[in-house]
Amino acid sequence: MKHLRYFDALARHGHFGRAAESCAISQPALSVQIRELEDLIGAPLVERGARQTHLTHLGSQFATRARAILGAVDELEDLARATQAQLAGRLRIGVIPTIAPYVLPGLIKELTRRYPGLDLRPREAVTQKLIEDLIEARLDTAIVALPISEPSLHEVPLFDEEFVLVRPLADADQPVPDAAMLQEMKLLLLEEGHCFRDQALSFCKMSPSVAREMMEGSSLSTLVQMVGAGIGVTLIPEMAAPIETRSAQVSLARMRAPRPTRTIGMVWRKTNPLAGQFTQIADILRDMGGAG
Repeated sequence: MKHLRYFDALARHGHFGRAAESCAISQPALSVQIRELEDLIGAPLVERGARQTHLTHLGSQFATRARAILGAVDELEDLARATQAQLAGRLRIGVIPTIAPYVLPGLIKELTRRYPGLDLRPREAVTQKLIEDLIEARLDTAIVALPISEPSLHEVPLFDEEFVLVRPLADADQPVPDAAMLQEMKLLLLEEGHCFRDQALSFCKMSPSVAREMMEGSSLSTLVQMVGAGIGVTLIPEMAAPIETRSAQVSLARMRAPRPTRTIGMVWRKTNPLAGQFTQIADILRDMGGAG
């Protein structure tokens, strides 16, 4: 199992250094483990180059089988944990960047209080990466914007949240624009890959090709600060407003009806035996969302 986990890391990262770092071992030690695995198999699994590492044809097939085996082993562990009265042990939970800073602190505090035996492993990443990691059993569950529409995953809606308009402080008394008017304004967006970007574009009925000509930021904080500097306007989730706007020279406004919203939810593999425990976490998140 140790060899399989090391090889899986190498197959995912395609680089000995990054794979070793993810496994918390040295690069020479990882190389030795891969050599040992190849000796056990009796054939090369990795093509080693000066700068890049590639899997051999056998290595690619072996990686697929190894990942399935590792996933099955993890689910055996989860099956044993599911019989416990309280959630305990490792919990790998993914959260998208437009939710993580505003939900994770409270969630971690509440889960730690309720489940002292829980070993929380939060990870922040964009939706596509979280879904890939969920499907390949590198995550247990994730908090994302729904729908995901992945057949192997179970989705649980938690609460709906509005988007709010952020504009310069000097525009606070101006009429609130509608979606059509936003198309004519200098709208600041998150970089490609963020689902919140796609949701904002959908509300404004703007095509991705038009959006490429717009100014972008790497985070909601960056967007708000750009608005404060008078560069344009932006939309942010309501949960982000108290934190992101407290030190910026901006004003907030609710959009006209129908207002833009998103549905926050939890997802996990349908085969995961910890579904009952995940439902408990969903209830906690739902209460937090309702309180907010």
